[in-house]
Amino acid sequence: MSQKLSARQQAQLAYLQSLPPRFSRIKHTVELMASLKADEAAVRGLGRQLDEIRANAQALSMGGLAETCGLMSTISRRGGGLQMKVRGLRELMGSLQVNYEGALRAASQPEGADHGGADGATPG
Repeated sequence: MSQKLSARQQAQLAYLQSLPPRFSRIKHTVELMASLKADEAAVRGLGRQLDEIRANAQALSMGGLAETCGLMSTISRRGGGLQMKVRGLRELMGSLQVNYEGALRAASQPEGADHGGADGATPG
């Protein structure tokens, strides 16, 4: 009774498995920003990394993950107080983790069990 995953789901799983080390680098950069030790190059690198994750997630039909990364990228580039950026990025990091787990769960289940949610995000 074991159903196989579609090619799309296999591609999603392969990509999702590459994300945890990137998430830890994102968290590290946000914490460097919080402690005032991040330079402009690190913050720009954070924005580029988030844009890359967003583009790949969007290409693989993982909308919740892509949207959260897009919001984080926008916040990282926005002007204003550093503490506001850090607070927003920390909150969205939690949302990113939830969306990641939902996408992982959706990509791991055979498509017959899928109920229409392409990104696997749980309403929150």
